Amino acid sequence: MRKNRVAEILQVRYPIIEGGMAYVGNGELAAAVSNAGGFGQVAASGRTPEDFEEQIQIASSRTDKPFGVNIPISKYFVNDSYFRVVEAHKDRIQAISLGSGDPRPYIPYFKELGLKVMVLVGSVKHAVNAEKSGADIVICEGFEAGGRNSPFELTLFSLVPQVRRAVRIPVVAAGGIVTGHGVVAAMALGAEGVQMGTRFIATKECPAHEHYKRKLLEAEDNDTVIIERSIGGVNRVLNTPYVNQITELEKNQPAFDQLYPLINGRRNRIAAIDGHINDGWLHAGQSVGLITSIMSAGEVIQQILQEVKECGLRLNQSLEELLATD
Repeated sequence: MRKNRVAEILQVRYPIIEGGMAYVGNGELAAAVSNAGGFGQVAASGRTPEDFEEQIQIASSRTDKPFGVNIPISKYFVNDSYFRVVEAHKDRIQAISLGSGDPRPYIPYFKELGLKVMVLVGSVKHAVNAEKSGADIVICEGFEAGGRNSPFELTLFSLVPQVRRAVRIPVVAAGGIVTGHGVVAAMALGAEGVQMGTRFIATKECPAHEHYKRKLLEAEDNDTVIIERSIGGVNRVLNTPYVNQITELEKNQPAFDQLYPLINGRRNRIAAIDGHINDGWLHAGQSVGLITSIMSAGEVIQQILQEVKECGLRLNQSLEELLATD
């Protein structure tokens, strides 16, 4: 039987990756996902280099399984201090995921450290460029995903099969996947693994405030919106009274200086970690309405695997009926 390429590259049991999530993607959660057979990641975003290093050390102390890190490479974030942290812990880090910018200048550096490199992409062109530059895996992030996304706004259903046709390296699907049914659908489109963010926020190990987790459980299908379009951005968040202030302001095409106090990362931390929902904004993907309980990360993965089995059986039956001839 052919081995799953994503699982083989990352040296994990299941090709289920924890997305890199600002503030809430800490060492404890990364370790919990890895211990359950997935691939946990410590997020650099929202952290100082010192805190980033501490979270890597926490992950290392709580799991002997492979885990990775996520670093945004936007012009607002790139800092050699984070790279030095990764270099110092390269023997424990299996892979790094890069997003929010052009990864091509950085891929050779991380490959030389002996790390596997995953690149988040929102178009076929970016996937092809990542492969040419030496990436091991491309993560196709659809418009459904929570957080800051590609301005191309391609949905996962459109993006994955087109990227799969264009590259030879493994494709991972991300954006709106919270159940085993989503995993099966992603693999039917050509993905060899999935990345999940929002579902892992609603776990016991995640440091997100209980108010945040409760908002995820209460959310329905149309309870996410996009902010930051007035400045050329795409940021999917939960729709709250605070976010309504932002969307109303954006109708008037505000200057960046007017909008920034409402959308900066501090406002995310205030809501996500401190629980002040009325003073900040919260990331969430479009499938948030499918999240109905707070579980451990291990229970989430086991539930997804069970749903994959059940969905696979139903899908086989449906395909047999579809292809049946008189």
